[in-house]
Amino acid sequence: MSGQDSGPKRETFTSFFGLLMTMIGVAVGLGAVWRFPYMVGKFGGAAFVLFYMAIVFFVGIPALMAEWTLGRYTRRGTLGSYERGGFPGGKYVGAFLFFIVFWATGYYSNAVGWVGFHALGEFLNAFGVNLNAAAILPPQKGFNLTSFLLQLMMTGFVIFTCGIVLIKGLRKGIEKASKWIVPSLFFILIILIIRSVTLPGASEGIKWYIGGFRFSELTPSVMAAALGMAFFSMSLGGTFMVIYGSYLNKKTNLSRNAILTGIGASTAGILAGFVIFPAVFSFGLEPDSGPGLIFSTLPKTFALMPVGWLFGLLFFLGLFGAAYLSAVAAFEVLVGGVVDNSRIERKKVVFFICGTVYILAIPPMINFKIFLPWDLIFGSGMQALGS
Repeated sequence: MSGQDSGPKRETFTSFFGLLMTMIGVAVGLGAVWRFPYMVGKFGGAAFVLFYMAIVFFVGIPALMAEWTLGRYTRRGTLGSYERGGFPGGKYVGAFLFFIVFWATGYYSNAVGWVGFHALGEFLNAFGVNLNAAAILPPQKGFNLTSFLLQLMMTGFVIFTCGIVLIKGLRKGIEKASKWIVPSLFFILIILIIRSVTLPGASEGIKWYIGGFRFSELTPSVMAAALGMAFFSMSLGGTFMVIYGSYLNKKTNLSRNAILTGIGASTAGILAGFVIFPAVFSFGLEPDSGPGLIFSTLPKTFALMPVGWLFGLLFFLGLFGAAYLSAVAAFEVLVGGVVDNSRIERKKVVFFICGTVYILAIPPMINFKIFLPWDLIFGSGMQALGS
């Protein structure tokens, strides 16, 4: 490498716990808790899960260490790290990955907004207000004005609040929030698992989820999807973890933190599956119902619980927080990239990036026929390619 470790000055994490919670929060996001269950449902249960776990530990963790190393060494994000690191065509590689994040952040912000709207619905339930939270989801085809307007509102809220955090910085914004959000999410998942696995017929869902593995089920499409999911669930792709790697100091133990981050991210996805699939089979729903799986199944689970609105509110708040941390990381890739390679004031860059991403978020609001191809291309294919 030809980069310099004395690149632009960066904030560093204040503690090991703050670092770990931040990295797990970025990795978990919607990838582990939302996307993992619906990908399991779409690609067939146990075979997908086992191959996914193998990829996480034998490919994902080493890739994570490599991305952190690049960021820490060059003290740059995506746009500068590959060039300063001496990669052939590094300038163009960085620009390509920057474009991927720019394009994907829009549709991801939409999904974060869905979660936030469901949290709002659970909160209003406590006061006897029945809000149809599913109304925000795009239709399978065609156009729905109500869904579109709700997404405009919630996506705007997500992007606006991300901008506020980006202006505050690492220690006072991202790290501080991660210390509360990530542990809360895991605690709530465990509580929900206890309720979900005791539902009538839940054992069939558990069996489908982790039992009955056959090598014949490991088709090329399943393996490709699991590979992409592993990289997505750890926020790999040469972008998020590179920019956060630039916040690591020289004494940070990369191998220990990478292993713990991989365990944390994959555990979140596995736990989410134990919440969702027992309930799916208990209510006679289809496990391959796609991205709406977590939004159609969990509200029914909450309805069976005493003060279920509270658990629903806490879950969707926790999920929103984890998803939000990943969204902040995506925006930091974009903002940091421009700031590192220009003399433009950070606040002005934040305003420009947030406004542009909001425009890019509009097309996938229309229906799932637009949203799903974006998710498969950028969520599975480009994640693995970038890393």
